[in-house]
Amino acid sequence: MAAVTVAGVVMLAGCGTSAGGGQAMADGTAQHTRQAATGVRVLWMGDSIAGAQAPALEAALEASGVAFKDTTSDGGGNIVAGDHPVTAEAAADTWKMLQENLSSFRPTVIAYQLTSYDWGSARQQLSAYRKLARTAKDAGARLVLVSAPPFKIDGFFKPHEIAIKRAPAMAAKAADGVDVSYLDATELWGGDHSADKAQRAKDGIHSCQQGSAAFATWFTKQLGELTGFAPASPRVWATGPWTGDERFVKLGCG
Repeated sequence: MAAVTVAGVVMLAGCGTSAGGGQAMADGTAQHTRQAATGVRVLWMGDSIAGAQAPALEAALEASGVAFKDTTSDGGGNIVAGDHPVTAEAAADTWKMLQENLSSFRPTVIAYQLTSYDWGSARQQLSAYRKLARTAKDAGARLVLVSAPPFKIDGFFKPHEIAIKRAPAMAAKAADGVDVSYLDATELWGGDHSADKAQRAKDGIHSCQQGSAAFATWFTKQLGELTGFAPASPRVWATGPWTGDERFVKLGCG
């Protein structure tokens, strides 16, 4: 069933609005109006991989009546400081931005996709994920940790490959199944970035429109089950202005 759903999204989410897209957008507006009172507010965190997924995720969640704010960051977005100056500085910025968004946006859900910069020891990773769990709980929000898709380990990431591959286990360990949930995205992507199932862009790291729509469909379903809202059908939102986001242009998505 999951495979059929993803395949359907791939056909729907092209590079722009397809024929019939105007009606789908109109239907989406109507459904958004019907579901606007869900009260769920999602703060989306992560790096540029999560950033490429954000346009589709925003469309899917808003069509489901869920408020959404993208706080992803290119070249950072991580909460694990580790021992590297790059990740330490980026993590400091992430924690500062989080505090600001907790006050201004007041999320009911903090969703953090593990980043390609979650470097550090197992202890450092687990400590950071547990800190995020405490922060979410203190703010009255549920924390959802989700593993990153498989991506190309190039020369830049190679020295940190062990930490990158260990991060999901530490995130799963931080989850308690009540206030903190862990979602394993290999259910959607598999574990090989070069496989068709992984739907990576030409760079082997990010996703194009089809992959982002597939993730939005999968993640919105998981989140709906956790928080009690009904996800809008991809037919409502999967075609529309989000498919022309500048992020996809820069990735060379066709």
